[in-house]
This record gives sequence, structure tokens and C-alpha cells, in this order.
Amino acid sequence: MVADFRRRFWVSLILTIPILLLSPLIQRFLGLDGKLSFTGDLQLSFVFSSVVFFYGGWPFLKGLFTELKGRKPGMMTLIAIAITTAYVYSSAVVFGLEGKVFFWELATLIDVMLLGHWIEMKSVMGASKALEELAKLMPSEAHKVLPDGSVVDVPLSELHPGDHALVKPGEKIPADGEVVRGQTSVNEAMLTGESMPVPKTVGDVVIGGSINGEGAITIVIQKTGADSFLSQVIDLVREAQESKSKTQDLANRAAVWLTAVALGGGALTMFVWYVWVGKDFAFALERTVTVMVIACPHALGLAVPLVVAVSTALAAGNGLLIRDRTAFEAARKLKAIIFDKTGTLTEGQFGVTDTLVLSDGIAEDELLAYAAAVEAHSEHPIAQGIVRAVEQPPEVEDFRAIPGKGARGRVNGREVMVVSPGYLREEGLTVDDSRIDALSAQGKTVVFVVIDGAVQGAVALADIIRPESREAIAALKAMGIRTMMLTGDNRKVAQWVAEEVGLDEYFAEVLPHEKSEKVKEVQARGLTVAMTGDGVNDAPALAQADVGIAIGAGTDVAVETADIVLVRSNPKDVPAILRLSQATYRKMIQNLWWAAGYNILAIPIAAGVLYNFGIVLGPAAGAALMSLSTVIVAINARKLRVER
Repeated sequence: MVADFRRRFWVSLILTIPILLLSPLIQRFLGLDGKLSFTGDLQLSFVFSSVVFFYGGWPFLKGLFTELKGRKPGMMTLIAIAITTAYVYSSAVVFGLEGKVFFWELATLIDVMLLGHWIEMKSVMGASKALEELAKLMPSEAHKVLPDGSVVDVPLSELHPGDHALVKPGEKIPADGEVVRGQTSVNEAMLTGESMPVPKTVGDVVIGGSINGEGAITIVIQKTGADSFLSQVIDLVREAQESKSKTQDLANRAAVWLTAVALGGGALTMFVWYVWVGKDFAFALERTVTVMVIACPHALGLAVPLVVAVSTALAAGNGLLIRDRTAFEAARKLKAIIFDKTGTLTEGQFGVTDTLVLSDGIAEDELLAYAAAVEAHSEHPIAQGIVRAVEQPPEVEDFRAIPGKGARGRVNGREVMVVSPGYLREEGLTVDDSRIDALSAQGKTVVFVVIDGAVQGAVALADIIRPESREAIAALKAMGIRTMMLTGDNRKVAQWVAEEVGLDEYFAEVLPHEKSEKVKEVQARGLTVAMTGDGVNDAPALAQADVGIAIGAGTDVAVETADIVLVRSNPKDVPAILRLSQATYRKMIQNLWWAAGYNILAIPIAAGVLYNFGIVLGPAAGAALMSLSTVIVAINARKLRVER
């Protein structure tokens, strides 16, 4: 459509030049009065104008029949009636009717309308370009690893789940999968909005279309084609862009009324000037045509859909996927947000929060290193949490597990044990330190480090709070939104997390099936509520909330119960999507006010109410103003941004 409008515009513009030069009015304006006149000049002008009318005006004539067939007269109806009236009347004058021709006004009107549509189409295409860019992310071929270890290049269509593929440094990952050999960092910016490369090693999931960094890796294919993360993103973006919104319905109703006003206003203008005032028919016709052109609900029809397209594409490029536009628009009115704890505000895995030295002669780092060395051979979540806290644990010898109590081994020639409080009680070892009681009161798990038979220190662990959680909660509270947390953990743990991140309220010891009831309780206070969770065990609560937000969905974007899916495991994306919802609504309202306000002011001027002051608009000037209003609406929509 862009190419078609561009071609029709240039052809019509070239043909408009002789039409202008053959117009007596333009000749007088250029000081060429009579110098370009010759026998048959009017007929030649008719021929050029006919080509411009039928070729340049075809999109509008075709649109007239489409709108009338659908019983929805609108913008195309007004333009088509205006140019047809001007053309038929001018043609009748050429063939004997007494009056004035409108050929140059007709040609320039069509030129301006084509130019306006061309610019509009480019704006709309630009807004939807994210889909094209996402589709371009996939490579055309993959290096498939055969069972004998050889590598062969195959088209993506020949990759299937279970196949192995080699991804070299700098190449695009061909499909969703899991790393089975090698380590690297991957650029996922176009998919998640995460600017920093993400480290990947054996066991980590990679997304098709992301760009491999410095290392060669082998992946096992898990999802291809329509099941892939990228395909689901594209589908979500397309569905959201095509979905209607409440604000769009308002714009559509206004456009229907404006069409009726334009047609009625055109008829009234003709009656007033020709019948009542007694002006000649050519003057009355020019005012009528100008009214219908300037009243085209072009900007009004574009005001909301273009903002929808821009916001949806912009969100997708930042890892914010909108599944339900109505819920997305409702997000601007939220008064409370409930977060699931595990995996949302926290990382969902144990980590070291405190290291306590209980005797002189050993530093915190050394104590933790000894503990990590012993725990390196254990698969227990607490043990793995301690190991992750140390970059390079020392070697351990003579490792032995103490069933249900801990582990022991020799590190740097010293006998080291990492044990539970129960083991200390059994062995008659006592620790008198108020800090231990304080940590236990917070619901943290405390283990003790015994070196050469003496209790040297303690390590406290808990589900690690995401560093972004505090910033996210602070941002939401600054927006006047009440923040809450749901968790199945005990009250001590819930209280500690709530105090750490600054929550207003928390609900502890809530079973999965009770979460939706808690959402109802908050809604019963008269608050518009969003539920934010991982989209799996939080599904009933996500469905119950006014807005369901699935966070940290990773490659599983098809969370059926969520209205909005946040790809990254980053709570800061929650205030980001709310700010985008508010900004999107503001842009919609700005565009609607501009489009409606422009028509309220422009229609009376087009009808000639300022005629006595010497201000008269012609059809071409009316078309230029109408196109300008459309361009302003398009530019305003494109200024939308995501604020993190």
C-alpha cells in the first residue's frame, strides 16, 4: 500500500503541472494571463484531470464502495463524494454547462490526499515493523550435529526436538534449546530488552533468535516453529495490535458521528451559500467540497489504532508482552499490586544472607570458604547456596555426609564440619549469641561451621531477595499504588521479606488454592488489583485479579491466565508496564482531543463563517490541513517510550 500510494502520488503530481498551467486563475497569478491559452486548452485540461481523477483518486473511489457496502460511511466516503462532485461538475462545464471548472483544485486536492495517505501508511508500517524485525531474528540455516559427531548445515525446517546443533561465536541461535556442551554469553536484547549479555553454561536454556557471544556451544533442540518463544511473541504482538480497545470504540463512534456531521454540514453549506445568500453555484460548491474534505475523520480514525500498534510493538521489544489490551488499559487505574514471593520478589533459591564469626582467629571470607569446600560435594539446596557464595572453594579431602545433620571433611589440613543446630545439641556444643536468635526470628536457616572441634561461626541462608525488588516496590509506592505479598512461607519469613523490600502488607502461610481468595479480599476493599506471579501455581489468582501479570516467564510465554507477560525475571518491569499503560492512555486522549478539536474549529472555517473577514479556504487548503492533523497524530503516537 505504501508503494501504491507513492506511485499514484508522483504520477498525479506530474500531471497536475500542466493542469495548473492551463488554469486561467493560475496564469493570472503567475502573470501569464492569456499567454498559455489556445484552442482546446480546456479539453486538454479535462483529459489530464480525468487521468488524475480515475488513477489518483481510485483508492478513494474504491473505498467509497467498500464503506457503503459495509454500511459504514466514513473518511473514504467523504473524500470520494468531494472529488466526484468537483469532477462531474467541472466536466459538465467543459461540455456546455455554464459555470466554473475546478480542475486545478481537484488535482491538488487528490495530490495532497495521496501524500497524506502515503505518510500515514509509512507511519503505520513503522509502528508494526517490530514484527518484521522479530521475524528477521531467525537464521536461515543451522549446524546440525549428527550421531557420529559430524556437522552438516541444514535449513531450520529440518531441525526437530531432540536434535543437537552447534552454534559458533557470533551466530544466531537457531531454535529454543538447552546447552549441553560449552559456555558462552548470549545477547537476548531484542527478545527481552536485557542490554547485558546473559552467561550460559551446560543446563541453561537459550532462546532461538538470540545472538551467541564469544564461545562455541552445542544445544539440544526443545522447541521449533510455532512452538518457539519467538513465534509466540510474534503471535502475541499481532493479536494485541489487532485487538480493539475501549478507547478505540469511542473513537470509532465519534468518527461515525463526524461523517454524518460532514455530510449534513456539506448540504447545509450548499443551501446557505447558494439558496439563502445567493452566491453562484461554483462558490457554494467549493465551500461544500472543502467542508467534506476538511471534516474527514482521518486523524480520528488513526488516533487510537496507531498508539495501540506503537505501544504493543514497543512493549514487545522491551520484553513486555501484552495479551489483553483491555486489561493493559485498566493497568493505569491500579490501586494495589499483589506479588507472589518465591521466584518473583525472590530468586527462588537459597543463598547466603549473613556470615557470623563466633571466635577470634578467622575472617568471614575464610569461614565461608571452609564451609563451601565441605558443601561442594552435597546436592542439598542449603549446601548449594553456600557453594554459590564462594567463587573458588578450596579442595576437600575425606568428605563424609552426616545424614540429616550436615557434612564433614578435611580442608587445608583442618577438620571442618557444617552442621545443623540439632547436631550441636546432640554433641553438647552450645552457642550463646543473640545474633543467632535474631536470624532465626527472621525465618532464616542457620547452619554452624565447626573447625577442629570448636564452633567457629554460623552461616544464615534464605531465599535471596532480588536486588531489583526494592527499587520496584519503591517505584510503585511513588505512583500511589499499595504493594502486597502472598506466600506459603511462615510468618517470620514473610515479615522479613516484607520489611526488606518495603511492602505495605503481606499474607503468609497461604496455600496455592487460597491465593485467589486473598485477591478477592483485597478487591472487596474497593481496590483495582493486579496479581504478579510466575503464571503456574499462581494461575487462579492471576485469573481473579483485574490485571494478571506473569513475571519471569522465560521461554514459556503462553501463560493462558495472564493478561501481561513480562519475559525477564525483573520486578522493575512491573512499574515499567504500568507507566507504559498510563503513557499509552495519555497519547490516546491527546490524539482524540487533537483530532476532534481540529474538526470543531476547522469545519466552520471551511463552511465560510470567516468570509466577511476575507478568510476563505479552498479544497486543496482543506486537504492540506486535514493531512497535517493526521501527520501530527502519527508523530505524537511515535513519541511513546518505555520508562524503566
